This record gives sequence, structure tokens and C-alpha cells, in this order.
Amino acid sequence: MQESNVFAGPYLDRAGHLRADPAWLESALADPRSRVLPVWNSLNLVTDVERSAASSGGAQENGAADEVRAAFLGIDAIAPQRRADLVLLGRRDGTDFFACEVESADPPPTLEGTRFAELRTVAALLPGADAGLLSYARAMIGWRRTHRHCGRCGATTLSTKAGHVLVCTNPVCRHEQFPRLDPAIIVLVIDGDRVLLGRQASWPAGRYSTIAGFVEPGESLEDAVAREVHEETGILVDGIEYHSSQPWPFPSSLMLGFTARALSQDIDLRDLELEDARWFTREDILSGTPFLPPNVSISFRLIEHWFDAAAPVPLRQLHQAAAWPQPRR
Repeated sequence: MQESNVFAGPYLDRAGHLRADPAWLESALADPRSRVLPVWNSLNLVTDVERSAASSGGAQENGAADEVRAAFLGIDAIAPQRRADLVLLGRRDGTDFFACEVESADPPPTLEGTRFAELRTVAALLPGADAGLLSYARAMIGWRRTHRHCGRCGATTLSTKAGHVLVCTNPVCRHEQFPRLDPAIIVLVIDGDRVLLGRQASWPAGRYSTIAGFVEPGESLEDAVAREVHEETGILVDGIEYHSSQPWPFPSSLMLGFTARALSQDIDLRDLELEDARWFTREDILSGTPFLPPNVSISFRLIEHWFDAAAPVPLRQLHQAAAWPQPRR
């Protein structure tokens, strides 16, 4: 069975059949075992845990390794009149999980040992189930924040079905809005024993990654792969094959990963979205060039899939856990 990408996997029973059950929802919102994941300014609440070298299964730098876990609030931390605004995420091991938005201009107070963190910077240190929960919470709250008003008539919206439907309050309109995703393709283009990687000017020096872009209306995923590669690099491709997908709530993408075979070799940065694009061999990567994307990303997984097929050392042994740099705010 193929390993899930970070933020994906069966970490939760989403309990979609319970969202429209008012009696069950009322009971869950009153259950002291229920837990809430707060999201403030697109940041998730986490707690830092120190592990000894012995408990982590081997020697670590400076004798210890840092681990991050999702931090939860008890349902009692949410005022009863605000509980109707909570978003049901689902159930796990008999516990119901909800997400809530913390609306505050200033950093809100937190319990000792917890902090609000940018998910991209801590994802590599999170257990898989915690990363998935935090990703889901961030995505749902992000959607809610950008759909406070009806897109048809401009009236305010009202949360229903445990936060998964926003209904227009205008009785003439009553338009319903559902959580949305922006599909984006991401592709590793292969030419024999080398692959095509590009970089954006805003990335850290030396970092290169796979080619990516949003799917346009009226376009298939395969068409989007061919178009994006040609627009950004001038390379023509065929042999497009699906690899895997990854939820990417920054803010609302679903990354659809592919590999493709190059039909041409001369690079032409046609739309200037990339600062540079080059062909790299396994020998280049073994020597440390280029600086690869963090290993929590599907872009790394695509490169790893190709690299490990014919390399003397698995890519993860060469490329330690890394995080995206802190985004500017």
C-alpha cells in the first residue's frame, strides 16, 4: 500500500452522516470529552514536546529532539452561545473534534506550553494524524472566513450542517455554499536519467522544485499538466501518469501529483513565472545540488519516487526533515 502524503490519510472518521443530525450535534457539543482545534490568523495551536535521545530511538543532536503535537481546547473553553459556530471535523477513538476561529487582532492568550504556529513550519515535526487534523481545521476556517457573505446577493451567510454548509440569510435567495478546493497539478518531468526542476524568485537560494499550476475551467488534469509545463518551461510532454495527491490548505488547494515524459529538451521560460529551470541528474542531487523542497511536500515525494528507483542511497537519508520558511504577514 502506498504511503499517504503529509496532511492526508485515514486520521479521522469525518462522520458526514451526523452533520445534519441536530440531536447528535447538541449532544457532542455538550460532551466534556469533545475537543476543539482553534485557528487564529491562519495559525494552528500546537504544543512542543521534548524527547530524549533514548526514547526517540537513537542519538540526536545535542542529546534531544523536538516534537510538536496538536493542542486542543476542551469544549468548556467555548462559551455555550458560540458553540453553534464550531465546525465539526469528525470523530476519532470516541472523541468528537471541532474547529473554531479565534477572532482577535492581537495574539490571544494560550495555555502554558502551547503556541500558535504556521502549519508549514511545523508539519515535519508533527505526527501524521495531528498534521491531518490541523490541516483540516485550517482549511475549514479559511473557507468560512472568505464566505461570510452570499456570492449571489451579498447577504450574510448562516452556518448549517455542523459548519459544512453556509446558507444565505436572504429569504428570496437562500443560496447554499459548500467548502471549496482549488485543484492544482504538480508534475515531475523526466528525460531519461534527469528531471526538470524550476525555482521561483521568492524561494530560498538554491531551492528547486517540480512544476505546478492551477487547473483552469474546461480543462482535464492531463491537459493542465501539458499546458503548465509548456507555459513555464517550453518543454513538451506526454506519458502523463498519476502518482498521488495532497491536501494543501495554503489556503485551499488540492495538489494532484503526476509524472510525465519529456518530448523536448530546450528550456524556454515562456511566461516568466519561474526565475530559472534546469535539468538535474541523480548525481547532481547526490552532490547536494539543488536544494530540494521540504520532505513534507508532494513535490519531494515525486522527486523521491524517481530518485530511489535507481540511486544507491534513499533520498530521505540525504535530505533531513525541513520546513517551509515562515511566510511574511
